[in-house]
Amino acid sequence: MRIIGGAWRRRLLEFPAADGLRPTPDRVRETVFNWLAPFLPGAICLDLFAGSGAFGFEALSRGAARAVLVENNATAVAALRANAEKLGATAAEIVQADALIFLEGSVEPFDVIFLDPPYASSLLAASLREVAARGWLKPGGFVYLEARAGEAPELPAGWEAIRSKTAGQVSYHLCRGNQTQEQETA
Repeated sequence: MRIIGGAWRRRLLEFPAADGLRPTPDRVRETVFNWLAPFLPGAICLDLFAGSGAFGFEALSRGAARAVLVENNATAVAALRANAEKLGATAAEIVQADALIFLEGSVEPFDVIFLDPPYASSLLAASLREVAARGWLKPGGFVYLEARAGEAPELPAGWEAIRSKTAGQVSYHLCRGNQTQEQETA
């Protein structure tokens, strides 16, 4: 996997072949980060289901102030830590945890949240509900959702998909949360 843009552009990252680990294609990441470009400088990001760390490291490369990368697989976590060291990514916080258990913990609102769980699970819907219900997204923040092509996630009340695309087997969406609901739960 390579970093597409920013300070670490063209840097290659190593990641293990592990069950359920499926890096998002470069062209999808490039589109997503073009959508997010005006909002990334200084942003605090959460890469839930981090896997290869593609989203978290790319966000940091493009000016995010901090990225929390949450991954359950111990082998993937070791690779994330090695890649963070290789890049000198001191603003990357790598957490080994089950994503849903992480979301049950102490809430820290984020500007941008990346949700890209294994496709053959119900984790996208469950994590999206937790993010919305518990106030993990700052008012006006963005959530990136990725699913199998043809599968559109059900958004929480008041949320809107502001960008959606399909590339091959991937359906991806950039959503914005309900600011009023977010402010009430924060």
